[in-house]
Amino acid sequence: MYNIPAVIFAGGKSSRMGRDKALLPFGTHTSLSAYQYHKLSQFFNSVYLSAKEHKFDFPCKVIEDKHRIYSPLAGFSTLFEVLKETDALFVLSVDAPLVGEEIIKKLMTIYTQHPSYDAIIAQSPQGIQPLCGIYTRGILPRIQHALEKNQHKLTALLQESHTLYVSFKEELPFANLNTPTEYQDIAKKDL
Repeated sequence: MYNIPAVIFAGGKSSRMGRDKALLPFGTHTSLSAYQYHKLSQFFNSVYLSAKEHKFDFPCKVIEDKHRIYSPLAGFSTLFEVLKETDALFVLSVDAPLVGEEIIKKLMTIYTQHPSYDAIIAQSPQGIQPLCGIYTRGILPRIQHALEKNQHKLTALLQESHTLYVSFKEELPFANLNTPTEYQDIAKKDL
């Protein structure tokens, strides 16, 4: 079990899905959120959901992001504020259910070997995956500076930070469920 907290980002607008994807049923679970929470609880001592409100129908720990804007950067700011004792967070987007043990283990192993980076981020063949990786408290001043300037792109933040990108050969594990079609395609898989 890993000692740093794991956080599932489940507070997006889900505009392309047309309804809150964090609450869509998935596998044998009542929602994608429940699926991700259960999965990460097998690897991490502490698991949290980051969302604008507690909207979940299962026992879970939620950190509510009270910022008016919908931005992962705002979520990070709140997380480091609430989780004062932690120096690092493993983060995963709620809509990436195929990220499994192999990816988590590789990222965590590299983090233990290189804890001085601001972030350690998965990179798939199609590009970086900013909501699959480890963020350390060292990145917080850059997050706060970006928020002050109303800049919300995680990729820009990572480019300006001391970031280590970890390459993975397959794209499928990083599939995001952004549309009804993508959701149906992944939901059919035998997980």
